[in-house]
Amino acid sequence: MNRHTPKITREVVMTEENELPRVQGKTVVLTGALTGMTRAEATAALEAIGAYVLPSVTKKTDMVFYGGKPGSKLAKAESLGIPVYDESVLNALLESEPIVAVESRDAPSAKVLQEIEDGEVVEVKGSGASPYQVKNVGGVYSCSCPAWRNQSVAIDVRTCKHLRAIRGEEAEAERCGGEHNVRKTAKTESDKPQLLLAQSWETHVDPSGWWMSEKLDGVRAYWDGSTFWSRQGNEFLAPDWFVEGLPETPLDGELWMARGAFQKTVGIVKRQDRGKLWADLKYVVFDAPDHGGVFEDRLDFLHKTLAPGAHEYGLALEHALCEGFDHLAEELRRVESLGGEGLMLREKGSLYIGSRSTTLLKVKTFYDAEAKVIGYTDGAGRHRGRIGALMLARPDGITFNCGTGLSDAERKNPPALGTIVTYRFQELTDGGVPRFPSYIGVRADAEWPDDA
Repeated sequence: MNRHTPKITREVVMTEENELPRVQGKTVVLTGALTGMTRAEATAALEAIGAYVLPSVTKKTDMVFYGGKPGSKLAKAESLGIPVYDESVLNALLESEPIVAVESRDAPSAKVLQEIEDGEVVEVKGSGASPYQVKNVGGVYSCSCPAWRNQSVAIDVRTCKHLRAIRGEEAEAERCGGEHNVRKTAKTESDKPQLLLAQSWETHVDPSGWWMSEKLDGVRAYWDGSTFWSRQGNEFLAPDWFVEGLPETPLDGELWMARGAFQKTVGIVKRQDRGKLWADLKYVVFDAPDHGGVFEDRLDFLHKTLAPGAHEYGLALEHALCEGFDHLAEELRRVESLGGEGLMLREKGSLYIGSRSTTLLKVKTFYDAEAKVIGYTDGAGRHRGRIGALMLARPDGITFNCGTGLSDAERKNPPALGTIVTYRFQELTDGGVPRFPSYIGVRADAEWPDDA
């Protein structure tokens, strides 16, 4: 179906049995070109009758009104089963509904002359032969003109005459921040949040009995009881309505939108307007740094503090006890099939340490491959007198050492030179070297490529 040519089934004919939708207290999204009014006028009119008008479609959107050539918002609404109405219904609704007093979720917003939709590109005439491109990517506005590109401030607070001409002077001034919207930054290392950081899981570590959860592809955020901070000590300017009801005790989590939406999430949290785009995010919490108890106690605290329904935007991340290697592999496949990044493992009974620790491990897919034994390294410590690692060569000529996974017996009597072995690795470095290789065993049925 071409989303730019709406089917006639979207047309809503009002009858006595088919009443106009009620928008008071509802979350509404506008998309497409309206013929009877501008987008800003429609937004103001809907808010005057009690609707909350947000810029993007989420599962919590109650309805969408569309005009000509609607964008991806309409397709997303239909895929989520959200009611959609054309402009004739919007016009009828605005004519029939009385203006009501409704508490705003944001401070009064400046009027936007013409909004640039997420992913939209607007061309404007420049001084040269080629036009400049003004775009919105995940809430970050940009222009290809030299005046925008050569600014020394962060990209999310840059503007130029082209953006001001399209969106309006007041709207751009509000977006780029005033005195209320100035991001604070940690002045010293000690001012930065001291967070628990993960090591990479290696296959010699038995995951049985560890707490397992999805590795989110969001933005790490430390809540100090009143403000969100990044790992580097930069303040995230969240709206008051987003943080309302969060506890006054420190939390560790991620600002998260959806799997595969990392760049959009970054675009929102780096903005300085404390705007409505934050409604697309959740604060998913996985630890309580100052609690003082072991992880099970901290997890229990989080589930009580952020119980389902207790907070609109904050929730505790689900954890499950890992039953072993097969369980870990099965859950990893499930998460990755959904577009997830990987898994996290937390050691049972572990404390929160504000540094990198082996009590927190990140798990990503491991791959199996073959290599040829070309040498050995000497063992040290308890492996003195045995080999420390196999020196292996890939078919493409890349060489590396592999000691993880070798038993004491295999270190004493290693595979002979020229033997083809199977190893497991997580990913390749930029130079093509396997990261975290682990020895699996001799591959007796494998043939080495003739051109290797």
